[in-house]
Amino acid sequence: MEAIFTTQALTKRYSGASGAALDGLTLTVNPGRIVGLLGPNGSGKTTLIKLAAGLLTPTSGSVCIAGQAPGPATKAVVSYLPDRMALPSSLRVEDAVSLYADFYTDFDKTKANAMLQDLKLQSRQRISAMSKGMQEKLQLCLVMSRAAKLYLLDEPLGGVDPAARAYILDTILRNYNEDAALLLSTHLIADVERLLDEAVILRQGQLVTHQQADALREESGESLDAYFREVFKC
Repeated sequence: MEAIFTTQALTKRYSGASGAALDGLTLTVNPGRIVGLLGPNGSGKTTLIKLAAGLLTPTSGSVCIAGQAPGPATKAVVSYLPDRMALPSSLRVEDAVSLYADFYTDFDKTKANAMLQDLKLQSRQRISAMSKGMQEKLQLCLVMSRAAKLYLLDEPLGGVDPAARAYILDTILRNYNEDAALLLSTHLIADVERLLDEAVILRQGQLVTHQQADALREESGESLDAYFREVFKC
């Protein structure tokens, strides 16, 4: 089975920063896996996702999506959820759906509209009139309505109210392509733990561990959330 996402000695430095955002990271993610990307603020999670999405270029090392460096071909098979609203605030919900349908050949408009209806997002509502949580729900519906090979979700639950989190997580499970891989960055480990097949834990741009979630729980004798708190306790 060919890996869907790999990095080799991946390093990213930002101009003026004292250290590397990512420092020699080597990682492999295979199809059919939901992988939690975990770490405190400044650990390199968003940088890694942006590199995979083709929004940043490495300082050194490599990133590959299905054997190719990030570019137009890989963007066609990567569905990316940024950690903030990326659509123009003047758009209505229905405009955003039409935009995705026009732009991505793998976008399922019927699926998107069904999810939006479940989350009670009105088709005529403008993004500018939405709360942060509603905007995140909209973006997640759009991203998960694609039949992509790699889903990159950067903090998909950050602004979502607790009552909606279970539905959001079930939406992710129901709608992602099982021949694909899903990389999910989050601080809310207890909420997402039941989804995860694997956990990648970063600290200051370096890999702490990459293990199957069940093996890590068995080895540590505690939940992923408890293990994470132990590793990063102040």
